[in-house]
Amino acid sequence: MLNSVLTRIFGSRNERVLRQLAKSVARINALEPPLQALSDADLSAKTAEFKQRLADGASLDSLLPEAFAVVREA
Repeated sequence: MLNSVLTRIFGSRNERVLRQLAKSVARINALEPPLQALSDADLSAKTAEFKQRLADGASLDSLLPEAFAVVREA
């Protein structure tokens, strides 16, 4: 009884995970238009850029949406 009430209020585990992933998907999709304009060589150069940003102290979580968008576009 209590479990079903809490599930109605907060959603199931799957619904909560999907809401979190929807935020990431929105960020990735927002990066699509500028990446479509890049050539294959420019997309390949993004790898070196990501490595440099990582070496400069950027977190993997901050690079993940852009890196995924680049891979998807390639």
